[in-house]
Amino acid sequence: MTMRTCVTPQGKFRYGIHRHCFQVKNLRHKEHLMCLGKLPNGTRILNEVNFPQKDLDVQQCSDVYEIPNPFPFRGSTFIDSERADPRAEDPEKIKIQPAESVSMNRSLRFWAREQNIPAEAAAGLFKSLPAPMLLALATTSSDPEDLVQLAHISCEFVYHSASDEPSGLAYELDQNEKPVPVIHDHDLFEAVGNSAYLPEKYRQIMLLRPGVQGASEVVGDYEDSHSGTRVFEYLRRNSYIPWGHYASNMAHDFVRYRIRDLTMNDMHGLRHLYYQRTYVRLAAEMSITLPEAPFSEQKLEILRKKMLSHARTVKKELEFTSSLWGWNFGFDFTPTRYRLNGSHQQIHQQHAMIPSRVPVNVDDHGSEEYNSSFSAGDMIAETVQRYYEETGKDFFLDYIRCLRSNRRMDGRQSSESLIIHEDEHVVMFVPKAQVSQWEIQFMTLEQVGNILEANTQCRMSLDRAILLALKILEKLGAAMVTSVEFSKRFTETESPQRLIYSFLPKLPWSPGTMSEAQYRFICGCYPEDFAAACRIQLSNLSDLNAGEKRHASAKQ
Repeated sequence: MTMRTCVTPQGKFRYGIHRHCFQVKNLRHKEHLMCLGKLPNGTRILNEVNFPQKDLDVQQCSDVYEIPNPFPFRGSTFIDSERADPRAEDPEKIKIQPAESVSMNRSLRFWAREQNIPAEAAAGLFKSLPAPMLLALATTSSDPEDLVQLAHISCEFVYHSASDEPSGLAYELDQNEKPVPVIHDHDLFEAVGNSAYLPEKYRQIMLLRPGVQGASEVVGDYEDSHSGTRVFEYLRRNSYIPWGHYASNMAHDFVRYRIRDLTMNDMHGLRHLYYQRTYVRLAAEMSITLPEAPFSEQKLEILRKKMLSHARTVKKELEFTSSLWGWNFGFDFTPTRYRLNGSHQQIHQQHAMIPSRVPVNVDDHGSEEYNSSFSAGDMIAETVQRYYEETGKDFFLDYIRCLRSNRRMDGRQSSESLIIHEDEHVVMFVPKAQVSQWEIQFMTLEQVGNILEANTQCRMSLDRAILLALKILEKLGAAMVTSVEFSKRFTETESPQRLIYSFLPKLPWSPGTMSEAQYRFICGCYPEDFAAACRIQLSNLSDLNAGEKRHASAKQ
């Protein structure tokens, strides 16, 4: 098979092993011998090893596994056995340790006592900190007192009469006579407002009230008084996604800054707005009459079936043929003002629809030609098509067989399963070839390639799997995760393409570098061991099960 993929028609993953040894001709002209330091007993540490006299014969290199991604457009993954072997001995060690408690005010008070300085004088030092230190403190402090002080440094507030409690932001008119909040340092403002340790009153005032982040209209909402959740859907008009996109946010009075705070009911509301908006826009394209609002799950399902039947029988050409869904969870800034994730930490999912084609423009001259408008799922479709042309087989059926028959690459007699969670609709797993350390994926077990083909039960499984994956990653210590959906075009009704979700954490020791830019993804543990670590965390997710019970009882 010429196609570069680890999936095979035999239902076994294939990969390469670099068992390498090599020779190096020594081309150095001079030595730079020097003392590096001393041991406690005075023995000098010299650097002679760095300046060999002869050519080198490198014989004892650790094995490196090269695993083609199932989808060729995602490159290949490289696992260095020297780094992965220690983690294979104890998968429970695969985690990020929680951050230590940080409080500048506590440190200043301690310093004041030690120096016999009045506490008030020490507190004055807080405002004199350089801007990079203020930003570092905003992203690391766990002391609400610190964060309240930083909030007041970053912006101006207005207050209730005869009260020290802020009631809102101070506004001023800009050059166009439009009211804008008085913010002294936008990066500091965002960093403070996105801290889970800032008192909720301040978070609401600074970031969460509808309108405080701009004029984006609220065009949808979801509320379940029984389960206690409310979600707003905002329209993003001037979007980096052509034709605009929508953002589903937890409402200002249902604050969720951490995945542990997010319930199954919340996830159901966030995703309901995605299904609802997509179905409504698609129904308009198909000239299908909408049911009367509000749209219950039952109404959405009736509408979905009408549209699916229409797509399969009428074969009408649609302007918008694909959905887009994504989620950047987590927020951070470096003190040098490098933003480390795309969105703020308040739960915030984005969705849109993608047109089938875009007019071609060549050297600023219009033409009558069209290109296909890009959808990430199209690259999955190309993989499925090419695999069929080479093997005559269904790519996803073979992929699932490979997952179920997986064997370790290192030969250890320990856990071999890549599967984390499975129900009748989806299977969640660690990819054999990860494009991010700690990547998790899940895909549909049925021939469901997009949310139009997903019935009510399948959609519930999708929602639950998304929340499961994020909760597992958070329990392992991941604080920033990008989640994306790969779906097939609504018009490709006969295609065997499956719906796939990918969860890509950003780890402190694994920034995107030269390797990733060349689609060479470096991982420090075997996928089987990370899957085992995920299953350990999954077994501790009793809070999710409790949320599901509340959701079920509310629906009865």
